Amino acid sequence: MKRVTLQLLSWFSALLFSIGTVSAASLDDPATVEAFADGLVNPLMQNHDSPSGVVAVAKDGNLLVAKGYGYQDIESRVAVDPAKTLFRPGSVSKLFTWVAVMQQVEQGKLDLDTDVNTYLKSFQIKDTFDEPITLRHIFTHTAGFEDGAIAYLILESPENILPLEEAMARLQLARVNPPGAQTAYSNYATALAGLIVQNVSGVPFNDYIEQNIFQPLGMENSTFEEPLPDSLKSQMAKSYAVEAGKYVEKPFELVSNFGPAGGLSSTGTDMLRFAQAILNGGELDGNRILKQETVDLMLSKQFSHDDRLLGMGLGFYANDLNGQEVWGHGGDTQWFHSQLGVDRANGLVYFVSFSGSGGRVPRSAFAPTLYEEFLPREEDAVPAAPQDFAERAGKYAGSYGFWRSNFTNFEKVLGLSGGIEVAPTGENTLVVGMSDKTKQYVEVDTNLFRALDSSTTLAAGINPELLAFQENEQGEITGFVMDGLPFMSLRKLPFYATSSFNFLLLGVSVLIFIAVLLRRYYQRRTVRTLPSEEKTATRAAVYTAVAHLLVLVVGIVVLSSAMENLFEGVPLSLKLWLILPIVATLLTGYLVYRNVSVWQQGLFKGVMPRVRFTAVTLGALFMAWFYYYWNMLGYHFL
Repeated sequence: MKRVTLQLLSWFSALLFSIGTVSAASLDDPATVEAFADGLVNPLMQNHDSPSGVVAVAKDGNLLVAKGYGYQDIESRVAVDPAKTLFRPGSVSKLFTWVAVMQQVEQGKLDLDTDVNTYLKSFQIKDTFDEPITLRHIFTHTAGFEDGAIAYLILESPENILPLEEAMARLQLARVNPPGAQTAYSNYATALAGLIVQNVSGVPFNDYIEQNIFQPLGMENSTFEEPLPDSLKSQMAKSYAVEAGKYVEKPFELVSNFGPAGGLSSTGTDMLRFAQAILNGGELDGNRILKQETVDLMLSKQFSHDDRLLGMGLGFYANDLNGQEVWGHGGDTQWFHSQLGVDRANGLVYFVSFSGSGGRVPRSAFAPTLYEEFLPREEDAVPAAPQDFAERAGKYAGSYGFWRSNFTNFEKVLGLSGGIEVAPTGENTLVVGMSDKTKQYVEVDTNLFRALDSSTTLAAGINPELLAFQENEQGEITGFVMDGLPFMSLRKLPFYATSSFNFLLLGVSVLIFIAVLLRRYYQRRTVRTLPSEEKTATRAAVYTAVAHLLVLVVGIVVLSSAMENLFEGVPLSLKLWLILPIVATLLTGYLVYRNVSVWQQGLFKGVMPRVRFTAVTLGALFMAWFYYYWNMLGYHFL
């Protein structure tokens, strides 16, 4: 009954808003903005199982709305208070690290173009490439690190937290690109920047942010401390997941190992004060945290793979919202989803955060819908598709993967199905597919494509208006960049790294192995009468098939049960399971040896039995290659 009542209230709020827009849908009217927020947020939270949320918006220094939704504690029915309830902004935390770095730049203690190893004390970043990594590379996510998370990024147990310097030394990720070559979002690089602030200032990072940002801006309910200090624990919005149709409380997430990249806890109004200070050029209520020229630098394009797209500032990145350039940052933990925006042209700032896995939906919908309603624009006519596009369409087709990936550890296999597919259509356009969603693009310039439908999304928070493809000197397409995601370029995958190739051969191999077992079962009497060599070869095929099937079946069970806890550590079940690929690969080696004997000695009667035996061997060889390529052979963990 309560859910029905909430839905009716949401519809009523939306109706009031729509009536209000007939006369004046103005961003200067707090009541109108609040009605809009209610009409949008309430149904999205209810329909997507988001138990708590906060919306805070200000224009020209005037607060328009600061409102909590849902409950910070469901059991105790404690409602969200936008000024008191703490949310986890996730990667929006990075903006505070970037401000801290630029404060040290202003003081002359840091230089954006100096080798970061200059500022490190107890360890050095490996010299994988000749070019050193600089703070400018870190700001623009072009440092070239691979991505990683298992066993250290988001923890539940405080005893697993490492001091920041130890974490950066022990958890150093591999460098997979020269600095400046590709954008790949990096939590590790950001945390490294936080350590550098700590080193040159002589103040622990968490204390530095408290003293130099929180206190000057009057952010009284914000902290990077984990676990939370006693004074703030009772204000935290609890983490919930939906299990068996009910909200189940989850532990407080600890991001301390990479704290500067995502460890913040804050309220909606505190985050709005930070955004307002950035909009004001680094000042709020007479207290300055940055110089105006520093903020101007941070909120201007510093890197882009293609000048026709919006790009990276220094830490902040630009988004096109209904034709308006908005600087800010998004952030996600497992249970919280947030967005902060600074629109200098319209004097507008906002912060939203929603909990629960479904919180991604209202987070992603809020800003685009806000701009559509209050800052409408006439849609530009989409150019007609070039009639000769079919002649060059094929070079864009293929599977693409984000450079923000893991390449050297076990986590590589978790990205097996995370690619984006690009294919030509019969209408002289390209169709781009991600997960189960697709979007069509038309060529508007050399290697530049525009969406036919701006409302269609590829995923929550991913709705690029423009795509710019990268081309090498030989005229081959090597990757592309999506507007609005300047920190994550994509690479064109070789055929053997695509999900279609791998899943096809996995499926074929599984069918072959099942056929081996069925044949062995139905011909068990015949097998007993085989000559010794043929019987041995048959057993080798059966044992190898069983081993590879066990790898897949047990792996699915283990990963399904352990996935939620992989951030915390590598469970024993996963370590035990990884013995199976080793065993299966050793058996494959023996099977190859037996296959050679089968052909050399002319075992089995006729060619077809030998061909079948070879098919089993080839399936096993593919599986062994699969384990090797996707880092499943051995223990590849940090």
